[in-house]
Amino acid sequence: MKAFAQDRYGGPEVVSLREVTEPRPGPGDLLVDIRAASVNPVDFKIRSGTLKRLIKDSFPLILGCDCSGEVVAVGDGVTKFVPGDQIFARLRKERIGTFAERVLVDAVFAAKKPASLSHAEAASIPLVGLTSWQALIGIGHVEPGARVLIHAGSGGVGTFAIQLAKHLGAVVTTTASTKHHALLTRLGAAHVVDYRTCRFEDAVDLCDFILDTQGGETLERSFKVVKKGGVVVTIGGSPDATFAKAWGLPTWIVWALRLLMRNVTRLAREKNAHFEYLFMRPDGAELERIAALLRSGALVPVIDRTFPFEETREALAYVESGRAVGKVVIVQER
Repeated sequence: MKAFAQDRYGGPEVVSLREVTEPRPGPGDLLVDIRAASVNPVDFKIRSGTLKRLIKDSFPLILGCDCSGEVVAVGDGVTKFVPGDQIFARLRKERIGTFAERVLVDAVFAAKKPASLSHAEAASIPLVGLTSWQALIGIGHVEPGARVLIHAGSGGVGTFAIQLAKHLGAVVTTTASTKHHALLTRLGAAHVVDYRTCRFEDAVDLCDFILDTQGGETLERSFKVVKKGGVVVTIGGSPDATFAKAWGLPTWIVWALRLLMRNVTRLAREKNAHFEYLFMRPDGAELERIAALLRSGALVPVIDRTFPFEETREALAYVESGRAVGKVVIVQER
């Protein structure tokens, strides 16, 4: 089968289209014929080696974390899916590889694709949907009436998180350039702050929950607008020492991250706020609950562009440029 793979870490030039051996399903596996795969910032971070301390890669490495497609074979012990089922999934970090014609997916991480969605639409959902779900519901416990701030609302996570927060009954504020304000208002944002002309902390009321996608200065400034006892979740920047310990990283990395994130730790303590770095985990049960909301129309995919499979490198470059609004998806015609 064909796949976009790399033999070392580096820039776009290390990724090439090649023939690779088609995988065979083992116990608990689905062999999936990929119809679409979305591109996420984590993909070029893995490609470059930025995440090699968190994710143990082996080469040749095929990128791609989420997909939609058709089950063509199942491994022993799989009873929930049969060949012919249309599914979508986010793969676990040790087993990525959706920039290919076929891929193995752990059955426990898959869900039936909503019939109302195309494969491209379904493929755009798993990573951003699960990230939003785990941040807003799993960590934030966002309830009706809560004031929520979501940074970079026009991004993949932002466009989904705004909708989910609105569905939960929250009053949503987001940051974005002026040209995206109409879209984000339609998605459910009550207030949109143009970060280019206004510092968000000067325009935002105190919030119960903040989802930071940027890290760095944006994360630190976010503590100015979180309520006492509120929650701040980040998916940008560096993890903290608590995350590093939970992932079993070496002691020297734990200490280095404690030093690097000491200011954030101090700011959280001063506000008695719960702070957490989130690295989304695949979860089939949560994806099924997201699928139900997609079927009902409560949530909708937001796709900027689609690229044919042969232009996977161009799709990666487009996402890396930071110009995408919503998601970018690679499609394969069958």
